Amino acid sequence: MKSLFASWWGGLIGVVLVMCPVDVRAITIDETKAEQIALEAYTYLYPLVIMDVTRRQQTNVVHAGDIPMRAPINQIVHLPTFPPGDFRDVVRPNFDTLYSNAWLDLTREPMILKVGDTKGRYFLLPLYDMWTDVFANPSSETLGPEGGTFAITAPGWHGTLPKGVERIEAPTPMVWIIGRVQTNGPADYAFVHDIQRSFTLVPLSQWGKPDVTPATGTTDPTVDPKSPPLATVARMDANNFFTYGLKLVQLNKPHNIDHPIIARMKMIGLVASNQFSFGKLSPMVQSALQHAAAAGQKHFVKYAMQMGEPRNGWRVRTTSIGSYGSDYLQRATIAMAGLGANRPFDAIYPRADIDSEGRQIDGAYQYIMHFPPGTLPPVGAFWSITAYDKDGFTTPNVIDRYALGDRDPLKYNADGSLDLYLQTASPGSDRNMNWLPLGPGIQNFSLRLYLPKAEALSGVWVPPPIQRVDTPPATH
Repeated sequence: MKSLFASWWGGLIGVVLVMCPVDVRAITIDETKAEQIALEAYTYLYPLVIMDVTRRQQTNVVHAGDIPMRAPINQIVHLPTFPPGDFRDVVRPNFDTLYSNAWLDLTREPMILKVGDTKGRYFLLPLYDMWTDVFANPSSETLGPEGGTFAITAPGWHGTLPKGVERIEAPTPMVWIIGRVQTNGPADYAFVHDIQRSFTLVPLSQWGKPDVTPATGTTDPTVDPKSPPLATVARMDANNFFTYGLKLVQLNKPHNIDHPIIARMKMIGLVASNQFSFGKLSPMVQSALQHAAAAGQKHFVKYAMQMGEPRNGWRVRTTSIGSYGSDYLQRATIAMAGLGANRPFDAIYPRADIDSEGRQIDGAYQYIMHFPPGTLPPVGAFWSITAYDKDGFTTPNVIDRYALGDRDPLKYNADGSLDLYLQTASPGSDRNMNWLPLGPGIQNFSLRLYLPKAEALSGVWVPPPIQRVDTPPATH
């Protein structure tokens, strides 16, 4: 019996070895399979590439603030006002908070982030790894009024930290911090500036030393200072994109759950190695990668139109944002459409591209958003709506208004309902306080809910539809 079992078991092992060869490169890949894996690879690498392009552009200055929202590496810069209407560094910027921005290089030593007195104001300081995941988030929800002090370390760092400093180990050696502080219009700027000054960032070796002078940055003439990162990545051909992406993978370790996609990329020769050469790939694989680079962003745009559950013309996404797991398509799409998105319980962003009749929203028409009594967005902090063009940017307008929400002096109807007028031209002086100007051409909206309540996260509450009208509606 023992010999029979041994024979059977040995035979089974032989079958398994034949069916599951260890070297995946021995598997025959046809054109269809190569095209499929190439698009998966483009999708997987896209967030990493656009993050690094953004990092290089935003740190390519000599001094913090030489260009708004840009500072040398390991320095924090604060935006003192809302972005201008022609802001192009990051898609879908918000006009509800003043930003603080920092890129960290942790390869030499940890960086110490201190949060001081935030005066009870809503704020977020999410830390993003280079794969665009939020891995930590000091905020008004997680810290008391006294703030906190954190050492952000590279993966696997070993050392001693000062007393009272909490360690946060980053998944990648490069980190992005996008601070946001609730700002109730330009009259609130001075109050917010005091809070921003309470956010400090210094190397561990400089911690506790008085009058630390920030290092002078250097500039790289090969970095385009003006083109939006979105456009820069879109212009990359397959050779540049995949060579760049695989080089970044060597520096920024994939997440533990990424082994399957890494193995699939290896099947067509995409290996994060100094020996990688696009020109040495087979002509079939090169062609597949070229097709993927040409079609990738179009693929994301198509998916963006399907993300989230469609309700009243809005698509509401309340899962896998800011922490994507293996949902690589959603991660890439968010990186393209809203790099640096928050986690759902911090904020959600319902998006509308169509009106109540399913027609594409267009600045040539007039629209109204009507909230019946008792149906305003359920939030623990505040809410707003912003209009963007087809590329995710705002268009300068005559009243310099890019968001409208509950912190504005809105005019409510007699029954407690609320009408917002979404159009290019003024709806009339008696309605201007409820007017959000649109730009020309294709438009879309983001409705931002900060600290959304359970009914918003669960889908019980749904935003009202965007209704197209030929003339401004009659007053209620």
